Amino acid sequence: MDNLTYGFHLTAFSDSTENHLLLFFVILLIYLTGVLGNILIITTVIVDNHLHTPMYILLSNLSMVDMIFNSSTLPKLMNILLSGNDSISFIQCFVQLYFYMFAASTEDILLSLMAYDRYVAICKPLHYQLIMNKKKYVLFLISTWISGCANSLFLTFSIYQLDLCPSNKIQHFFCDIKALEKITCSHTQFYILLYIESVVLGLFPFLLSLTSYIKIILIILRIRSISGRKKAFSTCTSHLAVLIIFYGVALCMYVMPSSGSFERQDLVFSIIYTAITPMLNPLIYSLRNKEVKAALLRIFKINKTKNT
Repeated sequence: MDNLTYGFHLTAFSDSTENHLLLFFVILLIYLTGVLGNILIITTVIVDNHLHTPMYILLSNLSMVDMIFNSSTLPKLMNILLSGNDSISFIQCFVQLYFYMFAASTEDILLSLMAYDRYVAICKPLHYQLIMNKKKYVLFLISTWISGCANSLFLTFSIYQLDLCPSNKIQHFFCDIKALEKITCSHTQFYILLYIESVVLGLFPFLLSLTSYIKIILIILRIRSISGRKKAFSTCTSHLAVLIIFYGVALCMYVMPSSGSFERQDLVFSIIYTAITPMLNPLIYSLRNKEVKAALLRIFKINKTKNT
């Protein structure tokens, strides 16, 4: 790794400088919208006592993860677009990889826990308080954050130990696993590592979410009244939308065959995954969730009353 001591060049936007300034302001707007939206969700859950339930505690944690998600990649992207400086040091690259993987794996587990929470609420409503009591969901959350941290540390350290080819050009706008794979000489070790990662913190959480929603749909279909079905399904539509977006884009990014060069479709999916998804999550929950909207109205009414 001596030839890589000085770092890498992120070459996704190195072909031309056309529209870089416009793209910078678009990314900046998306980033600020995502951060402010997630801060609003976290603040609302903390301030409003009506939202001190497992579902919204999990939601506030999801918002924290989303802020780590886009903050690990977008500031460097904006720097590249504004200054044209596409260099990143060796240490900075692996720090970025660590926080990106930490956010991705933690969000993956959190979304599966939120799906399980909705399953218990709809399929076992009489036992909800017993199953999702404070002690249990706090333990779930602690385990989730520790698992995300440990997984990212293991993955980053393992990739750090691999032999990299004598190339300092990463065909991406951040240090992503798929991009680093193209400059590693230890392909067999890399694929074994990626396979373990995909099964443990990709497939298992996905199957938990999928199983939860299959059972939820089966229960909802048994409800005779249309209004009853709508009421039951409305409690999980926001989370289901977030889940579909997250896994849909992730599949397009990591399951699709790797191309020889960084193509436009790779760039689009990467920006959606790292920028658009963390921005959409708070918007989906604030616009589609009645309890969140009611809590926001209560907070703003209180503030208006105090000001008057």
